[in-house]
Amino acid sequence: MSKAVSANAGTVGRQAAVIAAASGLILSMGLPANAADTTAGVSASTESGSAQTALAVTAAPTATVSFERPVIKTTPAPKVETVRAQSTASETGAQGAVATEAAASKLADASKLADTVSSAAASGLAALAYTGIGRPYVWGGTTPNGWDCSGFTQWVYAQAGISIPRTNAWTAMRPTATPAPGDLVMQNGGAHVGIYVGNGMMISALNPSQGTLLHSVASTGSSAFFTLAP
Repeated sequence: MSKAVSANAGTVGRQAAVIAAASGLILSMGLPANAADTTAGVSASTESGSAQTALAVTAAPTATVSFERPVIKTTPAPKVETVRAQSTASETGAQGAVATEAAASKLADASKLADTVSSAAASGLAALAYTGIGRPYVWGGTTPNGWDCSGFTQWVYAQAGISIPRTNAWTAMRPTATPAPGDLVMQNGGAHVGIYVGNGMMISALNPSQGTLLHSVASTGSSAFFTLAP
């Protein structure tokens, strides 16, 4: 029996893993009758009629264990691309029309503002009114530190060397249907007054929240115009 075990030592080495263990660890396994290891202490017994031999393998204290790991190849998942919905020709045309209209509107506003500034430059009073934009509204005030609508118009005229009443200044002027930059704009029956700067625009001290600003004549009520020109 020992000769048979020794003769087949190589077969056992190829088919069984050697397990590292503390001194005295014994691995019992069922092996074919012809399997054995010549480097380990071996005891064997054969039962009558059995096709296998029970082996007791004693591993040395310095024995190591190694297992072959299978090599696994991975393939990355395919990248999913987002598909953007295609716009129809009618939608593209509608968007283009809206963009064109918006651009035209901005161009018209810019042109109107340029005309307003040009008109203001032609009038000393209108140009002075522009210097008041952004100043605060203060009831009863008459200086750039704070003024109301009538205090603002009086200050503008005073800078040009013209004296007008603080309130109801239009009573010292004559009405006109063709206002020029620098004329007074009396609104809502005398409740508000400002300086006309041309192209349907005026500058006035509007209220405490908005202060002094450039705005459309039509945006603040009904209007009447007054001038000092003969």
